[in-house]
Parts: sequence; structure tokens; C-alpha cells
Amino acid sequence: MFLPTTRKELDDRGIERLDVILVTGDTYIDSPFMGASLIGRVLESKGFNVGIIAQPNTDSAQDISRLGEPRLFWGITGGAVDSMVANYTASKKRRKQDDYTPGGENTQRPDRAVIVYTNLVRRFFKPTVPIVLGGIEASLRRIAHYDFWSNKIRRSILFDAKADYLLFGMAHHSIVELARALETKQNTDKTLKTDKKPQDPVTQIAGLGYIAKTPKGIELPAYEAVIRDKNLYIQSFKTFYDNTDPKLAQPLSQAHADRFLVLNPPAPFSSTQEMDEIHDLNFQRNVHPYYRALGHVRAMDTIRFSIPTHYGCYGECNFCAITVHQGRTVRWRSKNSIIAEAKKMARDKDFKGYIFDLGGPTANMYGYECEKKLKKGACTHRRCLFPTPCPSLSPDHGPQMNLLKEIGRLAGVKKVFLNSGIRHDLILMDKQKGQAYLKQVVADHVSGQMKLAPEHCAPGVLALMGKPDIESLVAFKHRFDRICNTLNKKQYLTYYLIAAHPGCTIKEMNELKDFTRNELHITPEQVQIFTPTPSTFSTLMYYTGMDPFAMVPVSVEKDLRAKEKQKQIITRKAERRHQTQPRQKQHQGKFSRQGKKHSKRKK
Repeated sequence: MFLPTTRKELDDRGIERLDVILVTGDTYIDSPFMGASLIGRVLESKGFNVGIIAQPNTDSAQDISRLGEPRLFWGITGGAVDSMVANYTASKKRRKQDDYTPGGENTQRPDRAVIVYTNLVRRFFKPTVPIVLGGIEASLRRIAHYDFWSNKIRRSILFDAKADYLLFGMAHHSIVELARALETKQNTDKTLKTDKKPQDPVTQIAGLGYIAKTPKGIELPAYEAVIRDKNLYIQSFKTFYDNTDPKLAQPLSQAHADRFLVLNPPAPFSSTQEMDEIHDLNFQRNVHPYYRALGHVRAMDTIRFSIPTHYGCYGECNFCAITVHQGRTVRWRSKNSIIAEAKKMARDKDFKGYIFDLGGPTANMYGYECEKKLKKGACTHRRCLFPTPCPSLSPDHGPQMNLLKEIGRLAGVKKVFLNSGIRHDLILMDKQKGQAYLKQVVADHVSGQMKLAPEHCAPGVLALMGKPDIESLVAFKHRFDRICNTLNKKQYLTYYLIAAHPGCTIKEMNELKDFTRNELHITPEQVQIFTPTPSTFSTLMYYTGMDPFAMVPVSVEKDLRAKEKQKQIITRKAERRHQTQPRQKQHQGKFSRQGKKHSKRKK
């Protein structure tokens, strides 16, 4: 049974008034891959009545009012992708396609969806219960931030949307705590017969942002200060980033005129048991019939028969927002939970025997973490994989190898693929099982191509990206090719490459062209132009023109035509005189560094 989205469903279930209504920029896909669905199911499992309104018409009250007003709060999300990223390319051209919209035409998700939907609620419900922002758009825009599309520093989205609260991160814990606290507060307000109010239980919730008259914790440079001084903006972002680990973070506040944004420390990460319980909820793994009737949803082609195994990524690439949203600590579901989900999937009448993906932000981070980090939090003085892998991290591909084998033996399962992307340096780092893991993946879990993300080859650009040196990629490619030859398999490596990242000029792109031709023996058919998304270090470099770690200037290409020229250097066909070696066919998928974008690709 789906979460209700129509009045008839409420009547059929005898629900007079919902406790929570979630409004989302995606269509309603009842899947653990979709944030609104996952949050809705978590609330439902704790006894709350939850409804979903997907992609509401913003010109009338017809959609937003069809379920009435919730008893506790409205939950607003832009969807699985920041709405500006979903609607525009890196060249600021309007995207024609939206994989999360029935029919695929990009006409249903408004720009700055979180703000638009909040205004829509307030327009037709005056006054109303609290409005709570969540999802990746709200999470990445929770402090004063640089916005590429308007080319300016914008206020915290909590101020721009005029909402009451903001939940950042995955919100598995905090959403339930918020619902219970609002219920307690509502009951207290009804019975309280004195003007003296007790401490607000809502403002104590981890992972919550709110607006206050006074600051709390570490005070970031004010919004008015960071729009005037880029050095203060760098200071603000670095302090913010350093306080994104639940075990180490302090409360943060940031003045916006005469009021303060207050961010409580992040919520604790979900345990394996809690993740198992969440993913065991009654997801229908399909589009709700109300929206299914409007057309095919392309995201379903990949997520319907894919299984999430873990969250978080300790790669900390400077252009990627996963650290700020999911966290840099990897946590995973148990093998039994994942196998149970695979068995359930295999019983689906539409299942053809192929599990499209078994993974997370990075497929081969499943099942192991740094013990020091798990106990004390992320290191403040270094990263796990950059500039070199930390010896405290001991990669062990054994758990995923066993998981893949057991799922592959299940009745009805023909093949399990890994399409989330692989960190090749982790395979090289695993001296005991890395080679066996790669051989197993090449033999049984690759459908013609394995995705890697070197992004570039120039040392200076890689350093600014927070990516490993290119020698590790070359070593991995040689190992991959040898295994393919041994197994007599025609498998290929595909490479995510970025043009016009801070520090990258025509010179570095020519280096990359030579590298792809001479070392990889390909002419890439698709290259991503760097998109400055909110809350990443690369975006900080793009706006300020500074390396925020060394505090030295860095070249930044901002002219759109020049960015396209950088891209074309890589994608143009090599002159015949250079073709001294055969080229492999390059398969390349679309991707977004915000999180999983099913075209197909994740991160």
C-alpha cells in the first residue's frame, strides 16, 4: 500500500486528517532511493499518518490543498537533486529532460523548488502549522552560500523560504524526534495556563536548523559580512565544514540582519540495525498509480531493481556534496537485510533476474571503516584517501565479495551489477583481497563497462579536486586489462572527466587530451563541465578564486564559451596521424556530483 496522495485514499483508510504532509519536486516513487518516500515510511512506522503531494501545480490550490492541512507539520523538499541542478546544465541552459517526472519532460519542477513550495503552502493556508525544509536542496543551502545561477551569495534557505525549521543530512532520527516534539509542544500549548513557557523541545533536536534572536555555539561570519569579504566567506565555509561530523561538531550560528540562523550538531548516524529496520519497511518500489497514469518515469528503469547497501563516503572529493549531506563516515546494512530485500525483489512479477545496482555513493566502500573514526569522529588534520591513503584505513573487500556471491545464488537472480562507481585506489590498497575482488567483479558483475572517476590527470588540478594521482589509475587499468584478457572478456573502463574545474586551463585540458589518447587509448564522448553546486570546496574556489587550503590564488574559468572550449578539447576526434593505437569504445553515462542521478549513474 502506498502512502496516500489523494482524498479518496484518505477516505478509504478512514483518515480524517493527516499528521504530516510531504511536498516533493520529484514524482512519488515509493522507493528507499527517494528521500520523501523514505522519510514518509519512517514516520509511518512510528505511528504517524503521512501523505505525499508530488510536483504540485504552483498556479492554483488544486494540488497543494487536496489532502487538507496536516496536524503537525508540512515537509518540503526539492527532490533527489537540487532543483537548479535538475533544471540547468553547467552552461546554464535549460534541461529538456527530467528523469523523475512522468513523461520525462522537464516542466514540473520549479526553479528553487523549496522556496516555491513553501510560498505555495503559505499562500493557501494562512496561518498554518510549521513548515520544515529537508532533502539535498535544503541541506546544502543551510548556511549563507554561493549560488552559481544568480552568481551571488544567497542567505540561508531557511530565511529565503521563510520556513520554520530545516532538517539537514539524512534525517532518519531527527524527523521522528521533530514529529514527537511538535506533538508534545502542541499538547503543552493547549494545557499551559501560564505565560511562562518551558524550553522549546524542538530547538534541542540534533540535525535541526532554526531562526533565533540570539546566537548559539560557534558564530560564523555574518551573511552581510561574507557578501562583502571573500576571505570571511572562506573562513565561514571552512568552519562550517569542520563541524559536519556528529561526534565532533559544535552548534553553529550565523547572523542574518538582526536574527540568527542556528544549526544544532548533526544527528548521529544510523546504526546497522536501524538501517536494516528502515529498509525493511513496506516500500512498493513503484510509482504511485495517480502519477503512473501521467507517463513513464525514467528513473524507474534503474532504481526499481537496485538495492542501496550503505551511505556516506570518505572520498571527500572537493567538488562533491556527499560529505555535507550524507557524511564522510560510511555505515552499512547487514548482509541478511540486503539478502532479504533481494529475495523480495526476486518475487516481483516484473523482475527479470537482473539487479541493476548493489551499492551506495561508492560501491566498494561497503562493510569497512576506520576504527578510529567510528570511535572518535573524522580526523581534523587529514583525509582518509587524500593526498595519500591513511594507514589507519584498512580496506577489506571481503564483505562485499561474500554478499555478491550469496545474492548471485538466490533463486530467480541471474546477475548482480555494480553500477555505483568504484574507487580504484581502494582496490590497489587492499593487498589481501583487492585482486580477487577485481577479478570477481570483472567476471560476474560488470555489464561491459566499469565506471571510474579519475576526473583529470594534471597534478595541480587533481590536488584541487582532492583526487588521487594519476599513476594509481594507470596501474589499475593495467591490472583490469590483464584480468579481462585472462578471462577472455571484452570489458571496458569508462571514465568520468571534468572540464573547467578551478585550476584547469587550456593547458591542463590539452594534457588530459594527450593522456586519454596515449594512456587510455580513447576519445571520450562525454565530459562534464564543472558545475559549482552549493556547499563544496570546489565551489568555494570558483567563487573566491582562491585555494582555501593554501590560501593562494587559483585560476578560474568563468566564461561559458571558454568552458565549452575546454570540453571540446577532450571530445574532439583525434587527428589521424595520432591514431597509432586502437581505441576502445567509450561508454559514458550522465552524472551529477550531488548524489545519485539515475540516468544511470551515481556518483
